[in-house]
Amino acid sequence: MFRHATYAAFAALIMAATPGAISSASAQTLKFGLAEDPDALDPTLARTFVGRVVFSALCDKLVDISPDLKVVPQLATEWSWSADNKSLTFKLRPGVTFHDGEKFDAEAVKYNIERHKTMQGSQRRGELSAVTSVDVVDPLTVKLNTAAPFAPLLATLTDRAGMMISPKAGKALADKFATAPVCAGPFKFVERVAQDRIVLEKFDGYWNKANIHFQRIEFRPFTDATVRLANLRSGQLDILERLAATDAPGVQKDAKLKLGSITEIGYYGITINIGKSDKAKTSALGSSQKIREAFELSLDRNGINKVVFDGLATPGNQWVAPNSPYYAKSSPIPKRDVAKAKALLKEAGNPNPVVNLVTPTTTDARNIAQVVQAMAKEAGFDVRIQATEFATSLNMADKGDFEAYILAWSGRPDPDGNLYSFHGCKQPLNYSGLCNPALDEVLNDSRLTTDMAQRQAAWNKAAAIVLAERPIIYLLHRKWLWAYGNKLSGFKEYPDGLIRFTGMKLG
Repeated sequence: MFRHATYAAFAALIMAATPGAISSASAQTLKFGLAEDPDALDPTLARTFVGRVVFSALCDKLVDISPDLKVVPQLATEWSWSADNKSLTFKLRPGVTFHDGEKFDAEAVKYNIERHKTMQGSQRRGELSAVTSVDVVDPLTVKLNTAAPFAPLLATLTDRAGMMISPKAGKALADKFATAPVCAGPFKFVERVAQDRIVLEKFDGYWNKANIHFQRIEFRPFTDATVRLANLRSGQLDILERLAATDAPGVQKDAKLKLGSITEIGYYGITINIGKSDKAKTSALGSSQKIREAFELSLDRNGINKVVFDGLATPGNQWVAPNSPYYAKSSPIPKRDVAKAKALLKEAGNPNPVVNLVTPTTTDARNIAQVVQAMAKEAGFDVRIQATEFATSLNMADKGDFEAYILAWSGRPDPDGNLYSFHGCKQPLNYSGLCNPALDEVLNDSRLTTDMAQRQAAWNKAAAIVLAERPIIYLLHRKWLWAYGNKLSGFKEYPDGLIRFTGMKLG
């Protein structure tokens, strides 16, 4: 017994010291560093960007986007609009199953779209509000109907609104689905430990399993960008998202690491509670349009970009960047004007307003808050920073338990996805509480046509209203930055900031 135990121990030491053994083991698991811990792992209820990163591995969608933002097949292989643009028909991929073995078909699509539209607390309700019914044409053909043309529908389905969960699991778990999510993606759920890890393992029944090379993925949240990078350098992570811009030059010089980057289709901004709750009535920013204007004029977007993002971001004042073809050129970025800001505060009868600014605890958000605090102080503002865990801060926003809130939106391929849910009356992501009938009219007009000139005219009108009301003070558009070990191959940058794990390998 003693000799056997000794040999076993010795063999274990040899195996541990053998580079080939280590490489083989590490090639099976991808260790992914997230900037936050996601909220609910339920596509209908979810709100966080990092949740979408996890969903990229867990839940396939009807359609996806390419790196150049074209819509491409995923669970649907083809699609077509009706002649009157009031219905969108999908042909579905045959032979697809959910992680629980249930068949993916047109009935499953109908269930998911209706769940998105009707479930209590759904964050997809606004995105799919135009869909009036879903018809099962045959087992692999499904049709989505609208009362009027709805131009953003196809692009909307490239994200969580197009994600498919198992109807069997959805019905059994109801609002507890996030505790044991069952989808049709390349990886299936194993476990989640809040603020520590989310573990997925390869789904052997996946329709494209030949191009999935990881056995497991471990997502680990590190809110501090420096800590995240240190874990990558030490080998505790294989890849991380949202590298701090100031760390990019160091990563580029490190022979063991690689840098990925692409300009986002979203934005960073400060959302202001102007009608979400009673806090708006007692808040200087929330109750006075003049004070909101002064607050914006106290900020230097170029300065924020240089200090926080090392000059790599693009300053902006709208839901799309100034270089976007959908940018409203009639409403350009205002220059910083501290003197005018002070004059506006004097006119408002409040030369030193207090601003309670909620910020997530991520490195970029905290740094933005500190720069905003210093800049606004020069105009007379007393900005008090309230650093809050990200999912908690979203809950506060949802309840209107804030005055001002630094929030990043990762963006959608169609500008409507950056605009409607945030500014339409009583929409799920309308954290400011803005409800302007004139704005609703032009937002709805932008959805009724596929003619881009007509849509742009509507967005120009929307920009004039939003930028005067200032429910969100848009600041800039980041570059997505990823750092990863040089043993990782097959990684591709997408402007939505998400990862496509197909084709990625370690070793």
